[in-house]
Amino acid sequence: MQPPQTLYLDNTQPAVVILDQTLLPQTIKYVNLTTITQVWAAIKDLQVRGAPAIGVTAALGLYVHMKVFAASNPGPEAFAKEFNTAAAYLSTARPTAVNLDWAINQMAMCYEKNKHKPIPEIVAALHQAAEELKSDDTEICRRIGQHGTTLLKDGMGILTHCNAGALAATKYGTALAPIYIAHEQGMTLRVYADETRPVLQGARLTAFELHQASIDVTLICDNMAATVMSKGLIDAVFVGCDRVAANGDTANKIGTYGVAVLAKNFGIPFYVCAPLSTIDMATNTGAEIVIEERESAEITDLWYTQPMAPKGVKVYNPAFDVTPADYITGFVTEIGILRPPFKL
Repeated sequence: MQPPQTLYLDNTQPAVVILDQTLLPQTIKYVNLTTITQVWAAIKDLQVRGAPAIGVTAALGLYVHMKVFAASNPGPEAFAKEFNTAAAYLSTARPTAVNLDWAINQMAMCYEKNKHKPIPEIVAALHQAAEELKSDDTEICRRIGQHGTTLLKDGMGILTHCNAGALAATKYGTALAPIYIAHEQGMTLRVYADETRPVLQGARLTAFELHQASIDVTLICDNMAATVMSKGLIDAVFVGCDRVAANGDTANKIGTYGVAVLAKNFGIPFYVCAPLSTIDMATNTGAEIVIEERESAEITDLWYTQPMAPKGVKVYNPAFDVTPADYITGFVTEIGILRPPFKL
């Protein structure tokens, strides 16, 4: 059994249809996003998440918005203004993942190329560009999986943090792509999934999708990673990422840095799996990456009927941390396994 589809376009409404990941694993429910504000909120509120998936969702959402706006028969200047406003608005949904801006920029390039055409033709071009981003993501993730599989051997134990699987992309994902490809090839692996506090993407999503795919997965609390490593149960770590600086410093879900430090201590290779679009050559080092901070309630109130902490206590809730390049063994991309500094 395969994980459910993450997102797709229903062009008859039109709507971006997403699997609401805030309800997993208990409930599989699809939500229709028909307005730009709904797309923005779905990205911000983690109904759809994962760097590749939010990029594709934004591209499809921008197309849907412009298709609806075009139905009001605007002139070229009004259409251009609305496109720029909508694109800028979507880019504010989450600041750390570079794929969001990258996908929006791809749509902007499509618009610039076609802006002198009649508006219906511009809308058709935006549709094609968004669909191509979606299909390209699937192919890129598969290639990441194929290259990553060369690092695996039958029976290995793999640790992963957060969710960088099929639910974080259109299919396969990034960090879990090598595991899915290895499974297709008949290889047997043991996957250990960190629960990933505070939103539990590892528990709710990674464990869910691997279990759905009949892949051997064991869920552990974040603070158990050192123990499983010390017992010799982990042969490699595979994680995804949201932005990579030119020097190789990498932003990923909070807790990734700690896993990397542990892996280096135990002599375990630590791989970051990501498309080339996640490498931000305009960002020199990890110190320049803007780290999103989220609501304190994710830590104090999210999972229990009663608050988990004293009322009024100060809370620090960064969604990401930055792992220095020195802790990363290699970057598994769609063109192969790379090492920084990058020259793209």
